[in-house]
Amino acid sequence: MKKIVVLILAVLTSHFASSQEFLTAEESDPQKMGWMQGFPPQTDRIVSAVDGSFFRFPALRYSVCHMRQFMPTVPVRSAGNNPYFFPVDIDTAIDDLAFTPWDGEDEMTFKESLAKNYTDGIIVLHRGRIVYEKYFGALKPDGLHAAMSVSKTFTGTLGALLVAEGVLDENKRASDYVPELESSAFGDATIRQILDMTTALQYSEDYSDPKAEVWTFTAAGNPFPKPKDYHGPMNYFEFLQTVKKNGTHGEVFGYKTVNTDAMGWIISRVTGKSIPDLLSERIWKPLGTHFDGYYQVDGAGIAFAGGGFNCNLRDLAMFGEMIRKDGFFNKQQILPAQLIEDIRNGGSQEAFRKSSHTKLKNWSYRNMWWVTHNEHGAFAARGVHGQTVYVDPKAEMVIVRFASHPVAGNAANDPYSLPAYHRVANYLMERQ
Repeated sequence: MKKIVVLILAVLTSHFASSQEFLTAEESDPQKMGWMQGFPPQTDRIVSAVDGSFFRFPALRYSVCHMRQFMPTVPVRSAGNNPYFFPVDIDTAIDDLAFTPWDGEDEMTFKESLAKNYTDGIIVLHRGRIVYEKYFGALKPDGLHAAMSVSKTFTGTLGALLVAEGVLDENKRASDYVPELESSAFGDATIRQILDMTTALQYSEDYSDPKAEVWTFTAAGNPFPKPKDYHGPMNYFEFLQTVKKNGTHGEVFGYKTVNTDAMGWIISRVTGKSIPDLLSERIWKPLGTHFDGYYQVDGAGIAFAGGGFNCNLRDLAMFGEMIRKDGFFNKQQILPAQLIEDIRNGGSQEAFRKSSHTKLKNWSYRNMWWVTHNEHGAFAARGVHGQTVYVDPKAEMVIVRFASHPVAGNAANDPYSLPAYHRVANYLMERQ
């Protein structure tokens, strides 16, 4: 049980971090700190998944750029011989754009916000051209970074694609496709309710509660050999069958990772393909991506659909631009335009208002995308520690950011990120 405990404690430390003081982005630069450097590295500079140190700040800032060094993975194959290249037209004025953070009085510049949010890499696209691009810490232009819960958006988009193509019926129940889920909370949940996370689950992701179900989920997905005294689920799919129902489906938005992994199982069952293989075939290769991405997998080789994807920054920007262009990119219609319209329209704002996301006024959630419903119609993929693909249709802008903020929850960086993105969008519209 020891390995499972230390991994759980590592994640727990990350989520408790909001009450601590941290090194700044400059002070915690992984290159300066020397993590895993040397042959062999110095003992106090080694980080590991075995003892959980790889997921604790500040070592986290190294690990997010080297996840396959710590965990087993499977590839998401890239385009290979037909890569896409963005035109580049850098606008240095973006650095000095000033905005006021939420609940703040003093302005800060866009450049200053990057350090505040422990940015590892960021790209701003305007009308399909790179107008801003920066890399920090351990991330390089040819590197890969953990996308965290941006992974959910890929799974949700694939699920919505299968709905659009008639492979999945959004009104059918999960158990209609995966009978093994019949006795779980997902058994009578519809495909639509899972995609929009309005399922009623007895499942807590409260990391301050040692009895929260997230710890059983984490233990099930632990890829290391289970100890002899372990009697819980052996992989993600086994855990999903144990989730109990609590309430009525369809009434309240509840952001719970297991919805995505349930959708991943459904997608794989109806297509006969793993999430990494299907993502490569339907999205990653058609985009013209340069680098193979990869997913972390559990002990049964099941990809962590809710948070295990790792990829290159420019490649991820291709995905964002394809979404902004109504599914058309690299001279082909990769996703149907009506699917993108469905995402933009958003989900139930009433269900979202009943959730715990009180700072995100008037937002909704659709197909595992976050929809702002602001005056620009912006929507986003979001992941812990600051990952995002932010699409602003009115400004014809896409912002993609990788980060390694010491606090997992986006509530820690939203006050300095969301108003910054909106300021850049308004600037790009004004400069026309």
